[in-house]
Amino acid sequence: MSKNVLVIGASKGIGKELVSQFTKQGLETYGFARSFGNDSEDTVHHIHLDLLSPTIKTDFEQAISGINHIDYLVHNAGFIAVKPFLELSREDIHKCYQVNVLSVMEITQVCIPKMKPGGHIVMISSIGGFQGSLKFPGLSAYSTSKAALVSLTELLAEEFKQSGIAINCLCLGAVQTEMMEEAFPGYLAPHRPAEIAEFIVDFTLNNGTYFHGKIIPVSVSNP
Repeated sequence: MSKNVLVIGASKGIGKELVSQFTKQGLETYGFARSFGNDSEDTVHHIHLDLLSPTIKTDFEQAISGINHIDYLVHNAGFIAVKPFLELSREDIHKCYQVNVLSVMEITQVCIPKMKPGGHIVMISSIGGFQGSLKFPGLSAYSTSKAALVSLTELLAEEFKQSGIAINCLCLGAVQTEMMEEAFPGYLAPHRPAEIAEFIVDFTLNNGTYFHGKIIPVSVSNP
């Protein structure tokens, strides 16, 4: 039986590289995003999913109704708001938490019943949400939402420790993605999406038996 991997946030950057590399590893790959580019690979199952939808849980349930089992789930989606704290709107905060935390919780609720021992859930957080790391102004909504994902990982790992499903969190440093370029114009990150995707794919496929409930910083420049 082929193994299935679901990548949430798969339209560009790291997510696009993830679905490409998982497919090359021979997995049945399902990429979820609000939209996809014209150059998306035909071998990947591209499924429309709006993480800001108030009906995200039922939308996702319907989207994966034909998938009988899930081996790997990678929560890669992210929304960033770069504003001084006093200028953040309720909408800015809501979008960060809806995409980065709430949708993760609801999607995971749907996926876990379809997973068996040996499965692996990987949360993609940020080094900015890692305790003790250097913090930057203007990222209070984004970084606190990614910090919530860190705590969620530890809580779920404890709750499901008898399930045989590994749950871990990777806190990424700066990567030269479109989101990074839009948020910090002119900044040159030390890594490209393909490099980080290669690390995430290897970690997802090969490290679920070695790590559970772990928060792992993946950064050469900032903790």
